[in-house]
Amino acid sequence: MGSLLIPRIGFRILPVIPRISRLPHKNIPQQLKVGGTNTFSTKNVNSVATTKRKAFKSDFTPKERPTYHNSVFAAGTAKRTAERFQKRNDVSDSDSPESPEGLKKRPSLTVPDHPLPPTEWRKIKATFERPDRFEIGMMLRIMVEDADINIAKSLLTFVAVDTGTIPYELLLKYLTFCVKSGHYTEMYDVYDIMKSQFGKLDTGAYSLLIKGYSKTERWRETLVLLEDISRIITPSSRNYADTIGAAVQHGSCDTAWTLYSELLDKGVTPTLDIWRRLFEGGIVDHEHDEKLLSVLQHMRDNQMYPDEALADLIRKWFESRPGQKWSGEVCRVTARGVCRNCSSKLESIELTEEDYAELKNSVMKNVIEGKDVFKKTTPEELKSFKEFVSKQPPFDVVIDGLNVANMTAGQRGSQSETLLAVVSEFSQQGLSILVLGRKHMLHPTPSWKRHHMNQIQQKAHCFFTANISEDDPFLLYATLHSGNHCNFVSRDLMRDHKACMPDGRTRRLFFKWQRGHQIVIGAIVPGKRPRLQKIQSYDTIIQSDANTWHIPYDEEGVERCTYEVPQKWLCLTDETDK
Repeated sequence: MGSLLIPRIGFRILPVIPRISRLPHKNIPQQLKVGGTNTFSTKNVNSVATTKRKAFKSDFTPKERPTYHNSVFAAGTAKRTAERFQKRNDVSDSDSPESPEGLKKRPSLTVPDHPLPPTEWRKIKATFERPDRFEIGMMLRIMVEDADINIAKSLLTFVAVDTGTIPYELLLKYLTFCVKSGHYTEMYDVYDIMKSQFGKLDTGAYSLLIKGYSKTERWRETLVLLEDISRIITPSSRNYADTIGAAVQHGSCDTAWTLYSELLDKGVTPTLDIWRRLFEGGIVDHEHDEKLLSVLQHMRDNQMYPDEALADLIRKWFESRPGQKWSGEVCRVTARGVCRNCSSKLESIELTEEDYAELKNSVMKNVIEGKDVFKKTTPEELKSFKEFVSKQPPFDVVIDGLNVANMTAGQRGSQSETLLAVVSEFSQQGLSILVLGRKHMLHPTPSWKRHHMNQIQQKAHCFFTANISEDDPFLLYATLHSGNHCNFVSRDLMRDHKACMPDGRTRRLFFKWQRGHQIVIGAIVPGKRPRLQKIQSYDTIIQSDANTWHIPYDEEGVERCTYEVPQKWLCLTDETDK
């Protein structure tokens, strides 16, 4: 087939190249009354509870009571829970217009199997229900089907003949097609046309061109394109990833690291793809080894985790370091925080005294004393609670009563029975317990039985807030006020409160403290002991010592939410002196 002649009005001749590239979270005071600002009872505190308080951390082990093997913070837990609920509900949406089945019922454009002359395109357009969107719709279909580029060119010829010009939007879709399918010669041509016809391009076009040029021998032009897009907005991490990848691929690691330093200076968050490219380059060029170590430190400081592909590149880089003898193995960590591969003890989940004090002050300021706290409580109630807490000895466990009780709402057994079972589980250990509840829980109903509530108040200190109050600020205050030994029981993952922290560091401290202090009820069956999910004893974070590195990573195929942490580890050991 010869070249398709396109009028020079708004478009120039595009040569036909007949090739298709395919890219692949004990005694009760008798005067106890319901009402007022708050209602609470305080059980007698004996010396046994005071003595055992410090030992709670070591006593609370899976050996002493049934637990789930996986924490609510373990990667993949949220997805598995969602899948169970989906199977339970199993509601069919097949008739919904937004479902895959509904979409299949919609009429779609059919891409011809060969290039068409303008007259044929005109006939097809006449039958389309929205002629004003015909060309865009057809170009999108051509892109989805990765059709012959000559068909796309013939469509452009038709538009040029029919209207005397080719709209920017259509050229942008054609550019997307060229980049996606690897038609780089045509990409060069359409870029020249867009520059001559429209001058400056939008950021989307620049991003497409950076992506395309980065895959060609003309990759250095991505540096110019990066400057062009910088005049409009800060380039995205994707823009930097494409450009850094091109530099590494062509052996220009110095350029790649200059770009990496630039993106950090501009406050762009590095992506896993960028780090993959840098470690790929580091395997063959060890001039920047110290910078790669700083990448690992950055991931540690920001509690970021590599995926499986990046973890493998990190292993290969360590093993390729000249003059050193590193060995990498995939491993798991025991419940006590010991690496099964090298027997090293991992860092504790416990916060240092300095970090704990910093977190406590931040929570008190941003959550307890924050400007939004009184939307769901009153100054009088919060003041009364603080006075109540100050008069008690430090608690060992703080329980979100309503949150726990609601686990079995609608099932056999009452909510008060559920709460009593959990309180009894901790009371058996002689621990000092605080139960936070609502005033309505003290009014006898089928859900809240008086004899259950009396037993709870015998076993624990209790504070009952107004029915409209939010429990979390009270729970966080009591737990943090009691000290670093105190744990709390709730299914709430506290994401909103973590978000209230003023910066990334305090948010990470909150999450670390939460994982080391939150006890989640795994399951409650009326008449049986509750199953408590274990608290992880070690921190899931990149860490190292003189001879080892331990890097937690995301296992391929396991979807992890932001409040979950990986379960797989890469253990790297230096055997140089062995």
